[in-house]
Amino acid sequence: MKIRCRSSKLGKVRFTSHRDAARIWERALRRAELPVAATEGFTPRPKISFGLALPTGAESIAEYVDIELRPDVADVDLDTLPERLSAALPNGFDVLVVAEREQGAASLQEAVTSVTWELWAPDLDRDAHIDACRLLDADVLELERERKGKRSVDDVRPMILDAQPTATGDRLVVRLATVGRALRPAEFAQLAYPDIEPILVRALRTHQWIDRDGQPDELLPLPAGLDARPVEVLA
Repeated sequence: MKIRCRSSKLGKVRFTSHRDAARIWERALRRAELPVAATEGFTPRPKISFGLALPTGAESIAEYVDIELRPDVADVDLDTLPERLSAALPNGFDVLVVAEREQGAASLQEAVTSVTWELWAPDLDRDAHIDACRLLDADVLELERERKGKRSVDDVRPMILDAQPTATGDRLVVRLATVGRALRPAEFAQLAYPDIEPILVRALRTHQWIDRDGQPDELLPLPAGLDARPVEVLA
């Protein structure tokens, strides 16, 4: 049996790296005594796989991990598993929903085609976010980027799929493609808010999308009535 978990990462734990977060999950699974399957060999590892890495410093209510359970496990109560796993994780990590993974489903990193972010900063208002939306009118948006020590100039316009301010105007909601060389929220902020240091722009990942018949579809929707957004922005 394989299960898929959707979780949040909020507050000060946003400074935890993707690799450290993976170690935290491994310890939590042992603490929760979940019967996780393991690889074979001299150094067996738990059979868990993570979705797209969250940039250090960003928050999220849409983090994913796939977990394979031991074949001798007949059944697991998925309804109580979110609370059970959340209790084993540090403050700031919460499991929001768990579901059985569909047979033959693609891996998380292969399946996701776009993600939605909310961006905000104390010095950004509705007008700044409206100006940022004008990036959608551009035919080409060149950005100098560095990956693995190599610098290049890329046209990132195809990676920006949608952008609009929230109803309150204090945040920008932007959907960015992940296929190919993905555009990070800090890189988008560099283009959208040229007068503000990108490090000052906060980012919250709210959705990860797969393509279903040409339309974006939620990878694992939240249960009706569950609002996973933080009540307040934690320092």
